[in-house]
Amino acid sequence: MSENSIVFFEQIAEKFVTLWLQLINLIIKNMRITGHKNHSADLSALGIRNATEYWNLTPAELTEFTLCKGQGNLNNTGALAIDTGEFTGRSPNDRFIVKDAITEHHVDWGGKFNIPFSSENFDKLYDKVCAYLGEKEVFVRDAFACAHPKYKMGVRVVTEYPWQNIFAYNMFIRPTQDDIQRFQPEWHVISAPGFRANPAEDGTRQHNFAVINFTRKTIIIGGTGYTGEIKKGIFSVLNFVLPVFKGVLPMHCSANVGKAEDTAIFFGLSGTGKTTLSADEKRRLIGDDEHGWADDNVFNFEGGCYAKCINLDPNKEPQIFDAIKFGALLENINFKSGTRTVDYDNVDKTENTRVSYPIYHVDNIVSSQVGGKPRNIFFLTCDAFGVLPPISRLTPQQTMYHFMSGYTAKVAGTEVGITEPQTTFSACFGAPFLPLHPSKYAEMLGAKIKNSNVNVWLVNTGWTAGSYGVGYRIKLRDTRAIIQAALEGKLDNVPYIDDPIFGLQVPMQCPNVDSNMLNPENTWADKDAYRATALALAEKFVSNFRKFEAETSDAILSAAPRTVLV
Repeated sequence: MSENSIVFFEQIAEKFVTLWLQLINLIIKNMRITGHKNHSADLSALGIRNATEYWNLTPAELTEFTLCKGQGNLNNTGALAIDTGEFTGRSPNDRFIVKDAITEHHVDWGGKFNIPFSSENFDKLYDKVCAYLGEKEVFVRDAFACAHPKYKMGVRVVTEYPWQNIFAYNMFIRPTQDDIQRFQPEWHVISAPGFRANPAEDGTRQHNFAVINFTRKTIIIGGTGYTGEIKKGIFSVLNFVLPVFKGVLPMHCSANVGKAEDTAIFFGLSGTGKTTLSADEKRRLIGDDEHGWADDNVFNFEGGCYAKCINLDPNKEPQIFDAIKFGALLENINFKSGTRTVDYDNVDKTENTRVSYPIYHVDNIVSSQVGGKPRNIFFLTCDAFGVLPPISRLTPQQTMYHFMSGYTAKVAGTEVGITEPQTTFSACFGAPFLPLHPSKYAEMLGAKIKNSNVNVWLVNTGWTAGSYGVGYRIKLRDTRAIIQAALEGKLDNVPYIDDPIFGLQVPMQCPNVDSNMLNPENTWADKDAYRATALALAEKFVSNFRKFEAETSDAILSAAPRTVLV
């Protein structure tokens, strides 16, 4: 068949799908949609009165509501596409924690992310949000956080928009019907994107906010429709509750399990590859973003995945691509002109295009979402300066140093005003979500590693052969091959060299990978430029770590990179 014929049939198929979706939309808009209310509870106890309440609707019913309200469209695979409005990402400067008897002496108030909020302002703002939702249609979701039965926490999510409730269905752990009948929420999340705060009256920075109250066990979110605020709000809660009261280490990481029941976890900031690299056809997925490490296992906090869609390629990321079907929620994407086919390369709205889907959209998963102790830990960094090796093995001291550093780099185009690579240090690879001082999480990780037979690796998923704009990004197939070799123990007995600046142990050989690229200096044409760039990045590491020096041992401080070559 000729190329022109293939294009012709693709166009015909696209038109057929578009007409079919238009017909479905027309049918849905003329349906009488009714809610399924859980009669064992209502929202009046929360202060939300006279609202039309829809409890625990199915994704299909919530999709119908969304389409009828004109708030979304189906794509050509049946996924629901919506826009989150003004905010297409989290707003960390507008996330607050109520400072009271529970939090005052535990929360790290010295950092820039844990912004104190008074109990009085919370109570007033809470009442305003509930009054706003009164007499509206609201959508209620009963769900759980934490797959481990010992730590499972009931969460009731109340949302203004139906598609927010799809997100909650996808991302939290779904209860059985029996669970729903006897459901007792420990925490509440109330999200009202249409409500705008008055900063002068309400104590917020601007009209949007997310406020966590550990005494009332409630999160209120307003002025933003970005769904990630819901999941990261509960993640912040778990980052406080689990280490303080349960002795569990919360982690911003993905996790999977191999055929030998070997668990691997992948720490990393957004865009470094947590979701992509944990989605491995040869291994079963535990989860893609948030986990706890208890005494003898690793368990998922969530019931779904929240993947970045930018430049999504079915050949490179088939599990994610295939998961985008009915029940998945696409955020802030663009369609190809005249079609319902997503243009994953289009960033007109944002580079932070996203999709959420329940974990059962992935075939090879750990059904319990619980794995054993990790045998391999990967710290993922997207080094846009191109000087960190594709993989290096870390000593215990280096592990602590790089965990507390949490390095990656933003590149041009990711945020307004960024025209060249910028270093980003986010302690424990998740500083915006950590109520406690980073040293608390680092101490817990160090203790768990000490009591486990685990390898720790630093993996650069960013650039080589030069910085961003000069070199090239390390190919995903090479990163996958490197990680596979580490998981299979094929890097255990190869020769290593010490990086003279960062002190990292760099393998000289790796199956299915060009040995020349393992040492980044070899890939740079200008060796002097490499050394100058590496030393400049090393200085940024040292400068960033100064805030931890007073609470850090000499052994960990000795793992700092060198800022002068001798």
